[in-house]
Formats: sequence, structure tokens, C-alpha cells
Amino acid sequence: MARKPPELKDAYSLKSPEDSRRLYADWAGDYDERFAALEDYQLHVHTARAFVGAGGQGPVLDVGAGTGLCGAVLAGLGVGPIDATDISAEMLTEALKKDVYRDAFEADLTEGIPAPRDSYSGIVSSGTFTHGHVGPEGIEALLRVARPGAQFAVSINAAHYESAGFAAAFKALGDRIGGLSLTEVPIYGDLAVGPNRDDTALIALFEKS
Repeated sequence: MARKPPELKDAYSLKSPEDSRRLYADWAGDYDERFAALEDYQLHVHTARAFVGAGGQGPVLDVGAGTGLCGAVLAGLGVGPIDATDISAEMLTEALKKDVYRDAFEADLTEGIPAPRDSYSGIVSSGTFTHGHVGPEGIEALLRVARPGAQFAVSINAAHYESAGFAAAFKALGDRIGGLSLTEVPIYGDLAVGPNRDDTALIALFEKS
């Protein structure tokens, strides 16, 4: 029987880190062609541009880097060096083929990031903080590896910003972060045809105090 290609609904139904590893191991090889290109995926472009527009600079950690779509845009905008982290080794293998990363390493955000404290001047994350993936509890791991004054650009699925606890989590951070702003952007471009074509994300821009 022919393999059924993974779909976005499969990603949104993830329940555990192991579910994520299995799905993305299967999806990695044709993610760019079967999903990103066909659905005119644009969130990584908006996230990278927002980071640069806010004055973000390297060294940068691309969190939930996937196949390296956001990192490639960052590199094209002159940002570097860039490291990649993702829960899926197979996705990182594809990301490294883009030749834009200094380093890449596996990490489950719910367990922390295996990098020294205060390693990065910038943190970007596109498409990771949403339902089925990582909730607001993952923000703590990002703050640990960011230097004081580090610029963050983190996309969050807009439909779940309140219900999944992101709004409350940012409020609870208090003066540990500064300059928080939220910009709503389309996740997909005009060529998208899937059932999620009108979905939007909020890009949270803030700095570590």
C-alpha cells in the first residue's frame, strides 16, 4: 500500500514529543515540496523579517528550525551566525543541506535546550508554538540560552494565543522581558488552497531584560 503523506492536520493532532519525532521523521524528506511550496507557506518569512526589523542580530538560535526555512531567510537578510535546534533529527538533516547554519542539535523544548546559558543574542521561532506542538512552557528554555538584551521573534498561532495560555505566560514573565509587541500575520500566501489557508499567527517581539 502506498504511503499516505503527512498533512497539517497530523501536526495539529500531536500529543507528545514522541508523536512529533515520528511525524517529522516521515515528513522531513518532502516537507518543503509537499507542504511549504504547495500551501504557499509564508510564516517563516514574516518571522525572519520581523526579527531583522526589530534590530535582531546574531548569534541567533532558530528554535524548531524544521527544514531550515526561517534560517534561510535570515541568512539572506544578512543575519549570522545561526544555529538550529529541533526535536527531529531528520528535519535537521534537511536543514543542514541549506548550508546556512553554523551548528544544529536536537532538543525537546519541554526538557530544555542543551546550550550554555546566555549563548545567543537573538532567538527566532516560526511555527513551533501552536497547538499540537509546544505550549508557553517552552518559553522558559528560550530565555535561559538568551543573553540579556537578546531580541526574540516568536510566532504563535493566533487562534490559540489566549486559550493555550500564551497571554498569561507573557504577563507572568513581568519585568524579565521588555518591549513586548504582537503583530498578526497570515501564515499562508495567496496561493494556499488548504482548509487552513486563512489561518494567522501573532509574532511576539520582545527582549530579555
